[in-house]
Amino acid sequence: MGIKNYLIDGVSCAGKTTVCDELQRRGCHAIHGDRELAYWGDPKTGAPVNGCAGEHRTWMWNVEKVRALVADQNHAATFFCGGSRNSDRFIDLLDGVFVLEIDLDTLNRRLAARPEDEWGGSASEGESFARLQHATKEGLPTNAIIIDATAPLSSIVDTILENANLVSP
Repeated sequence: MGIKNYLIDGVSCAGKTTVCDELQRRGCHAIHGDRELAYWGDPKTGAPVNGCAGEHRTWMWNVEKVRALVADQNHAATFFCGGSRNSDRFIDLLDGVFVLEIDLDTLNRRLAARPEDEWGGSASEGESFARLQHATKEGLPTNAIIIDATAPLSSIVDTILENANLVSP
């Protein structure tokens, strides 16, 4: 959707949704990938999968929708915000990638504040996540610009816009 297209990724609780909201508030074109593009799918085929968390499935984005959004160049820049464990299937279409990074204490504090009915809100989901994804960074894009997501929100968004060679609208 933009002449330039950027991915903003990170582990759960890193602040992807909050950053997306702030980019939108500043007048930037930003897409909530977890709300608009994501689904549970088979990591090999990409086919949608129903079932319990322990089954073979991963959080992924609809690649054809991403391709269509990238092809539409009605905006100077578009920010795709959210976690996608199949970003390797569309990352070559993007002009840059930012990964929001937080420390384990911040992750645990943010997980504890989540409602129990949200992903990561239960103690077992939170502990599992903290142990696995935060420690391994599994599924996160490599060759990304790392952003300290423990900084104030305005600073995080300013850093993203500066690295994308954009000024806040």
